Amino acid sequence: MSAILVVNSGSSSFKYQLIEMTTEEVLASGLVERIGDETGHTKHTTTEGSSELDLPIRDHSQGFQVMLDAFRANGPSLDEHPPVAVGHRVVHGGKRFFEATIVTDLVKINIEDLADLAPLHNPANLQGIDAAQKAFPDVPHVAVFDTAFHSTLSPAAYTYAIDKALAEQHRIRRYGFHGTSHKFVSEAAAKFLGRPLDDTKTIVLHLGNGASACAVSDGKSVETSMGMTPLEGLVMGTRSGDLDPAVLFHLHRKTGQTFDDLDTLLNRGSGILGLSGHGDMRDMIAAANAGDADSQAALDVYLHRLKQYVGAYAAHLGRLDAIVFTAGVGENTPLIRAGALKGLGILGIEIDEERNASPERGPRLISTEASRVAVLVIPTNEELEIARQTLAVI
Repeated sequence: MSAILVVNSGSSSFKYQLIEMTTEEVLASGLVERIGDETGHTKHTTTEGSSELDLPIRDHSQGFQVMLDAFRANGPSLDEHPPVAVGHRVVHGGKRFFEATIVTDLVKINIEDLADLAPLHNPANLQGIDAAQKAFPDVPHVAVFDTAFHSTLSPAAYTYAIDKALAEQHRIRRYGFHGTSHKFVSEAAAKFLGRPLDDTKTIVLHLGNGASACAVSDGKSVETSMGMTPLEGLVMGTRSGDLDPAVLFHLHRKTGQTFDDLDTLLNRGSGILGLSGHGDMRDMIAAANAGDADSQAALDVYLHRLKQYVGAYAAHLGRLDAIVFTAGVGENTPLIRAGALKGLGILGIEIDEERNASPERGPRLISTEASRVAVLVIPTNEELEIARQTLAVI
């Protein structure tokens, strides 16, 4: 038996999965949320069903004890399926972590030091690691970094054209995110197509509330849309994506908004929410279909940006074997898939309307037989990718 416990920790919650790696079966999954509130909430799911509980949860350490209680009460037994390691999602590894890494005191110091690059994520990830180490003190803990897959970017791809010394002093460069998803999906795409990974050119479009594009050449990331932070790139649920930086200077001078105000605007009040008033893609599309002009305009902007990245990344790759849609929006929204690639016949891309509209949910081909580029939908599985990398490290 070789079970891996995967933990994805936020500032007031954490998700977990217990995965049996010989079969890659999810034995249990769960959520512990509203940590620190008057009343917390937990949900524990197994093949037998789900159980939920409301109770005060003081901190992450108590949250892990609640999780252990859920395993004892609802199974599976951790005595019968003892985790051989705990894998942790960590958002930012900076230039220091290029692969999954066993957690040591020095690694934790480095994760904390990188918190200024991901202030909403790294401290929360570290809280989860500390609490998990108390709950599972006798097994290795492994940090799997969102940025690690993009460590193969060339200097031309990761360098911003600002003062070199200033950039080096303050660690300003493109890092990229969603790395576990892009790695998992690009490898799954090559396998689906029956191509060797080291001879496959793929564009992965990870489209959820957060969204990013990645050009993957022979299994390696060569370009990606998110930058020093997850704000750059595609239009997202509440994030602006690409923006002329002078817009910030202009707004500051004209409105007096502080840098914190502008940070909140671009990260939480922009994207499709800022354009349409709808923070959920489904609501925006429904409104657009009902004739709402703002929602239609937001949809047009969203698709225009996507198409722009597909074209640019095709140029970087030089040859394109597949375009892959993944994550919540990418996996479940035929209109977005069709709209993003509409008019790209110049690249040899042809979507089959019937295949694209299919309610099927597994990995699938949605391009025509005549399409020179395969268009795929492949569900992402970041937890399984974290578990695989964790097992490989130990």
